[in-house]
Amino acid sequence: MALKCGIVGLPNVGKSTLFNAITQAGAESANYPFCTIDPNVGIVNVPDQRLEKLTEIIKPKKTIFTTFEFVDIAGLVAGASRGEGLGNKFLAHIREVDAIAHVVRCFEDDDITHVSGKVDPISDIEVINLELILADMEVLEGRKARLKNKLKASDKEALFEGNLIDRIINDALGEGKAASTLSFNEPEMSIIKHFNLLSMKPVIYVANVSEDEILEADSNPMVQQVKEYAQKEGAGVIPVSAKIEAEIAELSLEEKKEFLQELGLESSGLDLLINAAYTLLGLETYLTAGEQEVRAWTVRRGTKAPQAAGVIHSDFERGFIRAEIVSYDELISAGSFAKARELGKMRLEGKEYVVKDGDVIHFRFNV
Repeated sequence: MALKCGIVGLPNVGKSTLFNAITQAGAESANYPFCTIDPNVGIVNVPDQRLEKLTEIIKPKKTIFTTFEFVDIAGLVAGASRGEGLGNKFLAHIREVDAIAHVVRCFEDDDITHVSGKVDPISDIEVINLELILADMEVLEGRKARLKNKLKASDKEALFEGNLIDRIINDALGEGKAASTLSFNEPEMSIIKHFNLLSMKPVIYVANVSEDEILEADSNPMVQQVKEYAQKEGAGVIPVSAKIEAEIAELSLEEKKEFLQELGLESSGLDLLINAAYTLLGLETYLTAGEQEVRAWTVRRGTKAPQAAGVIHSDFERGFIRAEIVSYDELISAGSFAKARELGKMRLEGKEYVVKDGDVIHFRFNV
């Protein structure tokens, strides 16, 4: 499952610095707007200590983490929806991602210019959000114009879609609110997904603070403002220090752990961001383990066993018979598959079983 999280933000908020740090992809970063013209893509391993522990027990030939794709999207300015700055590129690239990580500057630094001349995180958020809303307005108005003849003929499906468009424009976009602030039923959602509205995409606000403030980021007045704003939207907030993440990126895994301990941090900003994105997108991880490989697989929450098997290979889903499952915690407690089976912790599940995060699964199939 290839999932993309677009990293967005106004120029000079730390967006590309953060991207460079968490992907080590080397995107250009400079103290002026629009230094990142085309989107840079970085694929990173999703950290999972369960894989490391299973590797210790089973000693496979290889260990494969599931991955997450981050896209560093060019900065924008007010007027992007009208093509100002790199607006057209920004809007086109953001349509392709599953979620948005919106980097917001929450620190003062006289050496780093701000595109609007002052550091105001809420103003920054509203600039980008307004451009997304205006772009969505244009999409919906164009969609309704194409329904004109069908609406005149009182076509039932067109009337349903036209009324839905009116509700989104009148109750959300026209009021300066994201489309995601409204509730929709299943028939409405089946139509909305074809609109690919930017303001429907789930958002995580990344509050970029200074190195000195990361341990007490919640006390930062600007971070507090972002949290209050995000709460109204139902969005999450992750405080990070892009500078610290840049330092961590240069370290080995062991050095990284030591560095985080010295700083008094439990997790890096990347780990927190990925975990938040997984929660936001309703994702879970199941595991497979054998002599050849120990591996993590990503599925949507609520996925049933045959569809989870299909993530590995379509033949697994097509010829699904049953799944042999033990929870990660029970497997680790038992110490081996043989012991878990002896203790009655292994179980057989059929086509209606809903896969749970941390399930260690062996699929049985026949094609």
